[in-house]
Amino acid sequence: MTDLLTAIILGIVQGLTEFLPISSSAHLRIVGEFLLDGRDPGAAFTAITQLGTETAVLIYFWRDIVRIVGTWAKSLVGRAPRSDPDARMGWFIILGTIPIVVLGLLFQDDIETTFRSLWFVAISLIVFGILLGVADRFAARTRTLDKLTFPHAVIYGLAQAAALIPGVSRSGGTITAGRLMGYDRPSAARYSFLLALPAVFGSGLYQVYKSVRGCDPSATAGACAPEVFGPVETLVATVIAGVIGFAVIHFFLRYVSKGSFLPFVIYRVLLGVVLLVLLGTGVVAA
Repeated sequence: MTDLLTAIILGIVQGLTEFLPISSSAHLRIVGEFLLDGRDPGAAFTAITQLGTETAVLIYFWRDIVRIVGTWAKSLVGRAPRSDPDARMGWFIILGTIPIVVLGLLFQDDIETTFRSLWFVAISLIVFGILLGVADRFAARTRTLDKLTFPHAVIYGLAQAAALIPGVSRSGGTITAGRLMGYDRPSAARYSFLLALPAVFGSGLYQVYKSVRGCDPSATAGACAPEVFGPVETLVATVIAGVIGFAVIHFFLRYVSKGSFLPFVIYRVLLGVVLLVLLGTGVVAA
């Protein structure tokens, strides 16, 4: 396969899986393992292609985002009450972003190396898939986003930070936390999309900066790993991921208004089990 064709396929995978609670980073890691002859597409490629899917979020929720940012900014100078729901939402998103920023910086090398082991991916798919199923089946379903509190925003943020490990799933982690705290499915899904924006854009733009800057010879091995794809292939994958991701957002929000997360739970567990078998039999290397 040419690098461009492989990047296109991975862009499609990213777009299809980013907003579903099945972990896009895990799928890029697994699919890349087969398409790239055992090579890892890399944390940088994953983070940059996520810029495409998060741009889809930006477009899809544009009016909401403009309203939230505008009201939050006005509340800082007294032109809007701080108790306004949109002003509070701005603070909730900021607060919920702090955990993933701090942990992402502290464990950057591990995120780009150790945590990308397929053993981590398989176990995370299974464990967090089961947790999502339990939360969706037994948790209360009464809270909506207007009931969001600062402690809950911190919990959402910690759940999002867990997605630094491929296999956890950013949307899956935050939706699971939301369901455990009693939020209904549409509210948990909607907030997971909004909360991801600052973290994903920050991570993706940082990886773009690192790619432009080039490798630092004094850096650790993980931070100085060679790039699998060039800028053209990465850009094409990012655009494709964004276009497909926009359609998936529309589908997923319609689905969660009536359907459960059980199909995603079953899929995660089966995929994790298959991956463990492949690893245990030596078909793929961790």
